[in-house]
Order: sequence, then C-alpha cells, then structure tokens
Amino acid sequence: MQPTLSFHGAAHGVTGSCYELEVGDRRLLIDCGMFQGSKSEKALNYGEFPFDPATVDAVILTHAHIDHSGLLPKLSKKGFTGPIHATPATIDLCSVMLPDSANIQEMEVENLNRRNAQRGRPTVSPIYTLEDVTACLLQFRSVEYAAWTTIMNGVRARFWNAGHMLGSSSVEIEVASKQGEPPLRILFSGDIGPGHKLLQADPEGPRDIDYLICEATYGDRDRPDVTRDERRRLLGQEVTHAAKVNGPLIIPSFAVERTQELLVDLFLLAQNGDVPANLSIFVDSPLATRASAVFGKHAEEIHDGDILKRALASKNVRFTETVDQSKAINKLNGHYVVIAASGMCDAGRIRHHLKANLWKRNASILMAGFQAQGTLGRLLLDGASRVRIQGEEIKVRARISQFDLYSGHADASELVSWVKDRVPVRHAIFLTHGEEDGLNGLKGRLGAVLPEISVILPLIDDAFQIGQKGARQVDLNKPLRLKPESVARLDWHNDLSKFLIEVSETVTAAADEKSRAVIIRRLRRALEADQE
Repeated sequence: MQPTLSFHGAAHGVTGSCYELEVGDRRLLIDCGMFQGSKSEKALNYGEFPFDPATVDAVILTHAHIDHSGLLPKLSKKGFTGPIHATPATIDLCSVMLPDSANIQEMEVENLNRRNAQRGRPTVSPIYTLEDVTACLLQFRSVEYAAWTTIMNGVRARFWNAGHMLGSSSVEIEVASKQGEPPLRILFSGDIGPGHKLLQADPEGPRDIDYLICEATYGDRDRPDVTRDERRRLLGQEVTHAAKVNGPLIIPSFAVERTQELLVDLFLLAQNGDVPANLSIFVDSPLATRASAVFGKHAEEIHDGDILKRALASKNVRFTETVDQSKAINKLNGHYVVIAASGMCDAGRIRHHLKANLWKRNASILMAGFQAQGTLGRLLLDGASRVRIQGEEIKVRARISQFDLYSGHADASELVSWVKDRVPVRHAIFLTHGEEDGLNGLKGRLGAVLPEISVILPLIDDAFQIGQKGARQVDLNKPLRLKPESVARLDWHNDLSKFLIEVSETVTAAADEKSRAVIIRRLRRALEADQE
C-alpha cells in the first residue's frame, strides 16, 4: 500500500507545521507546531487533533521553534507515548522553550479567566501545563546529523543541517518498498537558513529524491545582497537614529537564535565605537536568558561562538528575569535598547514595552523578522495608526521600521538554489510554510528553472498518496478544521478591533456632545436592526 502524506499545518500559512506520514498501519509525524496569527488560527491549538494521538508511533522534530514544536506536550497529554527524534541542540532548546510556552499559557489563561469572571463568561484551560511538558520531554531521543536512524518498522531517517538555527534540520526519510523495488525517498526541508546567518553554516541536504516538502516563507522576495559587516552597519544606523532622538529602541525578537545574533552585532558595534560605548542593552525575556545559556553550551558547534560568549558576558548587556525588573525598564528616560519576545508581538513581555512606548514620538520599533498576517507586528508594519493591546487603545506615534536582514529563512533565490541542489526530484515538490504570495512566487520561480517537476500547493488537512508513480490527492472524509480562505488572513477579531478604534476616533473627533450623541444613537440603531 502506498504511503499517505497529510498536511495538518503550515499549509498556505507560516505556522502550525505538522505533517503526517502513514505507512500501512504505522503513523509518523514530522513536527507538531503551534498556530500563531489570527484568533481563528490560534483556536486550532485548543481543538482536537485531526488524528488520534494514541495511534502515532513516532515524531521527528526538525527544530525547536514553537511553530514546529509547540503542540508536542498536548500530543503527549492526549495519548502519544512514542519517541520524539531530534538533534541534541534541539532537545536542549526544547527543554527551555516548551516550559516557557506552558508558563505563558498558564499566565495568559489566568488573566483571561479573571476578565471572563468579571464579564460573566465561562473559564478556559491552558492547552497544556508545565507538568505535561515535563512528561513530554522524557520522550525525546537524540539523533546526530548524517547518521541513519530507524524510526519505525520499514522507515528510517537521516538529519541534515538546515542552517536555520541551532540544531535545525532537514530530514531525509526512506520508506521500504516491495522486495526488489527501491525505497521511497522523501525530504522535508524544515526551515532553510539564509546565506548571511551569523551563527550557522550554510544549509545542506541530499540529492536524488522522490518527493520534496519545501518551505516557502520568502518565496516571493529577494533580500538585499549585503555582507554581515554591511548588515551590522545598517543596524548601527538604527541605533544611532534612536540615540539622536534620545529615545528607546524596542526590538521584538524571537528568543532563540535571533536574539543571540542581535547581541553579537550590538556588542561588536559598541566595541568598534560605531554606537555609544555605554549603550545599555536589555534582554527582557527569561526564555532568551535560558536559551543563551544553551547557545553557550554549544558554542563550539556554531560560527563565531567565541564572540557570542563575549557578547553574553558584556557589561552592556543586562538580562532581566522578574516582572518587576521588566516593568522598571519602561521607567527609564533617554536612549537604550530592549530586545524582548515574541518576534511577532503576539505574546510575552514585548506587548508591555509596546504599550508603554508606541505612543511616544521619540520611540523606535524595529521589526527584525517576518510578521505573519493577523499578528500585532504585521498590523504595525502595515501602518495602523492605533492598536489595541491588553484591551486598551494605543495611539501609534513611534517610528516603525522593518529590518529583515536577521531573518532565519532563505529568500527566494536561496530557496531555488537549495532546491536545484536536491535534483533529481522524481515526482513532486510540495510547497508549504508560506503565505499566498510566497507560495505562488516560489512556484513560479521553480517552474522557470525546473519545468519538468510537478509543484503542488496543499491546503490545510489535504492528503496525498505518494508512490513510485507519482502523487494522487485522496479524500479522507474528515471535516475541515479551518476554511482555506481563513488561513493567514485577518479575521473577525482583527475587524472588530479596527472597528472599535474607528468608532472611538469618530466619536472623539465630533464637534460637541450633541454630535457625539447622534453618532452613538445611529450605531445603536444599526446594531438593533441587525438583531431583528
């Protein structure tokens, strides 16, 4: 029987990576990530899996980022008892990232339940707890790069350095075929790193495969061709601008890899006199603090590991742990740099810093990576004049800019080059982990250079039988968890937030009390008419 490949996440979106490979009565997951973005997408984190976790034999984890690993504790909580195969560095990072994810969930659910109680709404439970994470971490099994590992009967895998972050992998899988036939060879790209990564080597991978599942985050765009020195110089310009207006520079950043790269470059800029030598840099993320310790442990495995260790020990860098220390930062005046998670401004301490600084004209907000549709980071980049944070309306006066040269993802040209190095790809390329423009952009580029290869753009929960004669889509007769048009799109909650802001602006701008009362009456009549 031919294997079946299903796409349960990162299909026409960039989060929730989860691929299911069924081989007879055996079931393997590649990644089990958390959905981010709009509330409609994040709601999938709370729903049932589109498969029975108890029937999953094993998991392969490409890397530790939460959009790839974040639902593993829930998987275990719901009945999965098999091994989770990952590189040693990925395991070390998950040992700090997954507990942090549980802590954030428990804290946010506690705050939400407090508000729900005030509003007379039912309480909710976190997706998983710290206890669930502890149990899940016991299921991890260490795998070295380049070594074949038996995953389950008839299936083996080999990990290749993906160059995306510490421990990241592309995973080559061989499925045994009938006697006398060659095995079916499938390559999952994971997230592919760019050529300018400071701490990682260039991505690798095998040639001569049957199927390729490839990410397409930046499939529609090329970044400026800059050297590491030029990138550092450009970052220095951002710091210098913030210093000239005597205001804070707030950098939303993923706690793992990007924060460490930023620290290295800021350290070198200060050391070389390109920014003020006494520049205060606050890393306001307990996760980033713990992740940095993991990077220190693996310093010999990464490029410029010695410089990273010096940057982490610099007297200019201050790691904050407690909530009180975090709040104290926003009481400071003048120029300083704050690096805080999350990278898309969706959760964590960065939201407190944005709430405290977005309304200030001398504040600068620097987005250092991709911002998914529906996230606060994307709303700010798209020019929102007001946003709602923790139920409060905030006027945006700060300087908002994007500095995408720290992204951990290869751009379109680099992705095409990486795919070309994998040929021959005998049957099909599935493009995932990209929004609409990225998917179609990469499909067009691949079609121009590899016209003989079929390129498929699967939707969420699509399934395909894959064999030596090609891929065929199959209907598993399962209900859709999310309509395709709702993936990587603004949803009703985004529309509601925008509407409430517009109402507030319109009422406030009215000439007098009478005019304001007229506007409110009209809105009430419209709502009453809609309810009839």
